Amino acid sequence: MENGYDLRFDHGAETPERLKRQLSRLVGMTAAQTRHVAGQALAAAGAGKDDFVVLAALAELGPASQAALAARTRIYTSDLVSLLNGLADHGWISRAPDPADKRRNVITITDGGQRRLAELDRVLDGVNDQIMAPLGRDERQQLFALLGRVNAHLADVQLSDGPGRP
Repeated sequence: MENGYDLRFDHGAETPERLKRQLSRLVGMTAAQTRHVAGQALAAAGAGKDDFVVLAALAELGPASQAALAARTRIYTSDLVSLLNGLADHGWISRAPDPADKRRNVITITDGGQRRLAELDRVLDGVNDQIMAPLGRDERQQLFALLGRVNAHLADVQLSDGPGRP
């Protein structure tokens, strides 16, 4: 890793047994590695992860106001403004006044944005293949399903019990 940290979870005898039993540490270190690999691949394509997130949301869920898009993508509105400016500068999105409320704009993906999204899909498909290279097809599907279940469970627990409560 370029920051000088080795994010390998288990260094054999150098790793305390207690650490080897900590799922949060394993998932966190793996997430850092996957973010790094994806970030490098997207940067090589002249993109960031939020470019993909916004274009995918617009392509799949349709045009949206900036506020709705921020909610859909979980990107802070202040960060979204500069991101949208960049996407618009490249011609990947368009902004038009909302017919229902002229004070706000509706953001739409353009044909160029659809092509850019397809390019980023290919980049991230390659990232997924690189990350999950040691797994077979069934194992990949199982891992994704299991992580999805754990993620949904934790989101439900946090929503019902509040942060930090068991």
